[in-house]
Amino acid sequence: EDGLSSSTTDIYRYILIADEKVTYFTPTLHKTNSFNPPEKPYDYIYIDRSANLDSDSINQITSYLNSSPNTKLALYLPTNPDPKLLSLSELANIIFIESNPSKTLLKTPEDSKLIYLNDHQITSSNLSEDLSPSRIDMSTHLSIYSTAAATILGSLILGNSLETSFKLARANVENSRLDTTLSLSRLQELTNTTTPNDNLELIAANLMIKGKGILAADESGGSIQKKFAKLNIPDTAETRRSYRNILLTTPDSEKYLSGVILFDETTHQSTNDGQNFVDYLINHRIIPGIKVDQGLKKYPDSVESYTDGLENLDQRLQEYYKKGLRFAKWRAAFEIHLGSQGQILTPTENAINDNCRILTEYAKTCQKNHIVPIVEPEVVYDGYYSIKQSAEVTAKILDQLFNKLIASHVNLKACILKTSMVIAGKNYPLSSSPTEVGQATAEVLKAHIPTDLAGIVFLSGGQTPEQATDNLAAIIKNGPFPWPITFSFARALQDPALYAWQGNDENTKKAKDALVERLIANTSILN
Repeated sequence: EDGLSSSTTDIYRYILIADEKVTYFTPTLHKTNSFNPPEKPYDYIYIDRSANLDSDSINQITSYLNSSPNTKLALYLPTNPDPKLLSLSELANIIFIESNPSKTLLKTPEDSKLIYLNDHQITSSNLSEDLSPSRIDMSTHLSIYSTAAATILGSLILGNSLETSFKLARANVENSRLDTTLSLSRLQELTNTTTPNDNLELIAANLMIKGKGILAADESGGSIQKKFAKLNIPDTAETRRSYRNILLTTPDSEKYLSGVILFDETTHQSTNDGQNFVDYLINHRIIPGIKVDQGLKKYPDSVESYTDGLENLDQRLQEYYKKGLRFAKWRAAFEIHLGSQGQILTPTENAINDNCRILTEYAKTCQKNHIVPIVEPEVVYDGYYSIKQSAEVTAKILDQLFNKLIASHVNLKACILKTSMVIAGKNYPLSSSPTEVGQATAEVLKAHIPTDLAGIVFLSGGQTPEQATDNLAAIIKNGPFPWPITFSFARALQDPALYAWQGNDENTKKAKDALVERLIANTSILN
């Protein structure tokens, strides 16, 4: 009854959910709040994110605080705050800040707490807590900020440390909904029982949710240049952005995709209307991931290769997590070469062991940084070898990989395998039928992969879109399997869209329609 009040009794906000899309409506004309000095001293006055104060109210608050030295002020400063609010910063004990105002404008007491908020993190001095907000139809950017700030303030008033308050805020942001937040006892229960592994396993399970797949849109600069060159599309940052915009903003893609693997460049780019691609995916309930390997390098005096990128991986993963990325992918490539008598010369034991060691180090580093690893040991399709030889090599690689993952205590329930299908090489005279691919692949998987793995996704590996879909359907027919199975195709999903687009934005709708057609074709066989 005392304190801040609006000049009208009711201010309505609306959440509109239509066709699984969410729009958040707020008043365009903000009502002015007034300040009614309380009759008895209060411990705190909290000026929250939605407060809209005129100069008279700010002067009244200032006067009250000066006359009531035991009353503390908690102040929320949104992005681009009204300059009138900044004058109160000189009296504030706790300040929540969405962005840094000019240092010349923001004046604070020496003992005041400055707490910085964004969609993905809470920070203060050397303390930070990462946030992983739930589905956007369950919370909004406004509710994330307001919930976090109010939880921290309430926790501090109760005498908790800043570290404990941050953890309670994270639990509330990640578990509350638009119509309710959690009780203090429930928040304490969550922070005491939830471990990083719990969150990783949940993310992995969501990536493997039934009926959806993962789009691989992570081609490196060299790979996408080759794709564009075939169609005489200029390879520029803008054409790459336009192409990614088609793939990532196709309507209803959240019905078919649980996640998208991005290339680093794409994480810095935005949709046509200016929204960062990572934020766009999160807002459409698609989990954003990132390719973190840095390409293949040849072993000295060898035709075999290893994957580079471990050296600075830890730091890069920390930055990706702050951006909102929640899973990563690392590819190791194995080429099958035969001798004059048809014997397998490569991959050698040394190359298999070393690449599986690297994949394991990558997976450990991901989980340490709260990111789900996708491990991808690809048997390259461009080769001359039989389906039997493909099965032999695939089995040997999987054995080595999982032996190393288990020995290194990688949590398999929070790890996903991205694997090639067991199929004869593209240059082999006897092409593998879907029936053969389905039987051979199922046999290898069931015999060589632990049952507690989070899931398996298949790469298309240069197959045509139709071939990849037919072979995936045949594999699924050879189930049931102890793990969920789906697709993580690149070219088999993208090529029809790319060829429809041709670098001409007038063809954008045709390109998006072509992508949806392939998404429907692949997800329809998963159920």
